[in-house]
Amino acid sequence: MSDQGSLGFVGLGVMGGPMAGHLLKSGREVVVWNRTTSKSEPLKGRGCEVAANLEELGTRCSTIFLCVNRTEDVRDCLAALTSAAAPNTLFVDHSTIAPQGAKQIADELASKAFRFVDAPVTGGSLGAERGQLTVFCGGHASDIEEARPSIACYAKKIERVGGHGAGQMAKMANQIAVGGALLALCEALSFAKKAGLDIAQVRELVGGGAGGSWAFENYGPKILAQDWSPGFSVKNQRKDFGYCLAAAESIDAALPGTQLVDQLLSLLEDEGHGEWTTAALYEIMLRMGA
Repeated sequence: MSDQGSLGFVGLGVMGGPMAGHLLKSGREVVVWNRTTSKSEPLKGRGCEVAANLEELGTRCSTIFLCVNRTEDVRDCLAALTSAAAPNTLFVDHSTIAPQGAKQIADELASKAFRFVDAPVTGGSLGAERGQLTVFCGGHASDIEEARPSIACYAKKIERVGGHGAGQMAKMANQIAVGGALLALCEALSFAKKAGLDIAQVRELVGGGAGGSWAFENYGPKILAQDWSPGFSVKNQRKDFGYCLAAAESIDAALPGTQLVDQLLSLLEDEGHGEWTTAALYEIMLRMGA
């Protein structure tokens, strides 16, 4: 069956599920697939079609969005999708993967007459749920413009930052900043706690001034509630930091802050808390002394 007007969406986790839901809400016909089939059920109940496999999804959609985990996951999904997709199919990858991997994937797809945009996102699960993500796009301007109306269903800002791989490089810069802001939040509130201050009050006062950040606003409440549910998990943050550090080495850039936050988060992962939110770094900071 061919339905080239449909949009495909692969990967329905805490980010991809809401993103696909916004596409469906816009009135477009959306075909979805997820490795864990149970994650497709909420969207199926709202009217999404669920493909039996990636090959079926590939045959039915002219534009296919991916939001999976690692570079190798993107490669595996694309191998199945391109075995059945029509030439000129546009693949838009919202996963956070290695920048060099994104460039290689784009070249490989182009050699087979497919199109590719690396389009990682920032804004967290709340941004996905609210349709307020920021998207860093790398690729041909014409391909990005073709995808823009669909991406706009779940994004407040969509910017082309360069050619293939540049979207992932911009996402690396974002993750570097995220790590620094996370450390600032956890270090400040753990200091306040040990100083005998009301950390809710400190979070409000500091967060409303020059020390404020997205982390203070969104992760501060999780620290106050000692709610370590993700959010963005320690495991995934460290995965992204691995890509950051490899990219930094390739361009001779120093990332001392990112290395430090990665080492601190590794303590949580070593304790078996890789699925906790990164805001749980606060617990590590409380344990540490001068």
